[in-house]
Amino acid sequence: MKNKELHIVLSEATDKLRHSDSPRLDAEILLYHVLGVKRSYLFAWPNKILSTKHYEQFQALIARRAKNEPIAYLTGYKGFWSIDLQVTENTLIPRPETELLVELILARLPPDSQAQIIDLGTGSGAIALAIASECPKCHVLATDKSSAALKVAQNNAANLGLHQVEFLLSDWCVGLGERKANFIISNPPYIANTDPHLSQLQYEPQDALVAGHDGLSDIRQLIANAPAHLLPQGSLLLEHAYDQAEKVQALFKQHAYKAVKTYKDLAGLDRVTVGYL
Repeated sequence: MKNKELHIVLSEATDKLRHSDSPRLDAEILLYHVLGVKRSYLFAWPNKILSTKHYEQFQALIARRAKNEPIAYLTGYKGFWSIDLQVTENTLIPRPETELLVELILARLPPDSQAQIIDLGTGSGAIALAIASECPKCHVLATDKSSAALKVAQNNAANLGLHQVEFLLSDWCVGLGERKANFIISNPPYIANTDPHLSQLQYEPQDALVAGHDGLSDIRQLIANAPAHLLPQGSLLLEHAYDQAEKVQALFKQHAYKAVKTYKDLAGLDRVTVGYL
């Protein structure tokens, strides 16, 4: 490799990523990740020469990004709420719209609450750890059927010092035993197996995305089984697709939940439905 300045390397990488929605930003994120510096470094020192080692590492990441591999998997981290989370190919990448679940729980809890909360299908631990970071006295149980995903969540809890969060290997409610909670929350799979957009999510674990022919198979199971694990006046909060609210509300009412309501995300789309016992 000929010695190249940072601004030249960035310009070349941006061109390679021209089919991305944000080619320049993608290139900058990957370069400051490789260098182990903050983004401002790239602007402060555009004429710095990139070492051969860093150049090769950067080019490898750019090649992967050019194949649409998500930035979060390339850097190994993703921000969610006020925390940074490790993510791997075993976990979904936390989305901004999922923060609505956290907002809705926190709106129902005083800061010193000792409520019992169960996060089913925790993945990277995003929801459970965000809640625990805001309400340290709550007892939060995070479950997942994937031992690999659960290990990522446990590592995130340790890195964030959130040692009060408990983890359990469980396929939805199957492993809960006699446990009950004030709140059960979940961001379950809700994409239909025929959805044409699935190809855009090829790098993420499909079993955490796909839920049967209509995208509702896991949601049906959760709505049916959650009452056995909710305390009196407890509530279930479920994320779902923007076009599933009517069907999800019908399922809640079918199982005798009360005050069923759907909340919109920041994009104005139906995103979370809540029901009480």
